[in-house]
Amino acid sequence: MNGSGFRAYKLAFLLPGLLILLAIILFPLIFTIRVSFSSWDAITPGLNNAGGINYAKLFGDVRYWQSLGRLSLMAVGTVLLQYLLGLGLALLVWREVKLRRFFRVLFLVPMMTTPVVMSVVWRTIFHESLGPANDLLGMVGLGPFQWLTSASTAIVSVMIVEVWQWTPFMFLLLLAGLLSLPREPYLAAAIDGAGPIRTFFNVTLPLLAPVSIGALIIRLIEASKIMETVYVLTSGGPGTATETTGYYIYIRGLRDFEIGYASALSITYLVIMIVALTIIAKLLVKVFIGERT
Repeated sequence: MNGSGFRAYKLAFLLPGLLILLAIILFPLIFTIRVSFSSWDAITPGLNNAGGINYAKLFGDVRYWQSLGRLSLMAVGTVLLQYLLGLGLALLVWREVKLRRFFRVLFLVPMMTTPVVMSVVWRTIFHESLGPANDLLGMVGLGPFQWLTSASTAIVSVMIVEVWQWTPFMFLLLLAGLLSLPREPYLAAAIDGAGPIRTFFNVTLPLLAPVSIGALIIRLIEASKIMETVYVLTSGGPGTATETTGYYIYIRGLRDFEIGYASALSITYLVIMIVALTIIAKLLVKVFIGERT
């Protein structure tokens, strides 16, 4: 079989899967764009042509832009904490320490819990009178705090739960990166008399840069879709203090049944996330690697 025939066979085997993948991705996207130009709601269902009225409406929707700002704060704050904690835990079990394998498995337990179940458990923990969080803080003379009923602490509570559940994911990626690092740079650093701190900043962190960038981008993508935790833990409250963009779109689309407007919100949100994550990716490359992109 010649080279062109072999390539044709490869394309023939790849084509069905590629078509299915394109259908799964493109059809919902195209259909959502079409719906966003309609006035589909509980009163007038159907794909009529409403022009850009939904997009004009969202620019004056203060609640939408506030939810987007709130989501940005949650996403960036939780991912940075996850990275720092995950890196610390990965460094802890990277070297030869007692019960290293036990700690590796233990650190992964939160990630094995489904978000809904985890949120129910944390809602009990944060209960003002019956939860153990205030009981433990009371032992050291702190609290009680209104974890879920105060606007100033509710968003912190959501971030705590997100950090607790997804730090193991960051830990797993960073530990895999550390285990794959070459030994030669460390031998050279030891010969030069570099201490642990200097070795970390001059050897470990630069070598870990590709893994760090990938881990941060993956988690930022996932953190921009915070929904289950907010839905179960606070239902966006008190008021709209913890309402994220995804939860607000859910309210407008599946509670108020403003399907056309919710679709416009979703498309706008998608475009904003793509632009924001592209800029963040370039900044991360510049920070970790020092290259201009």
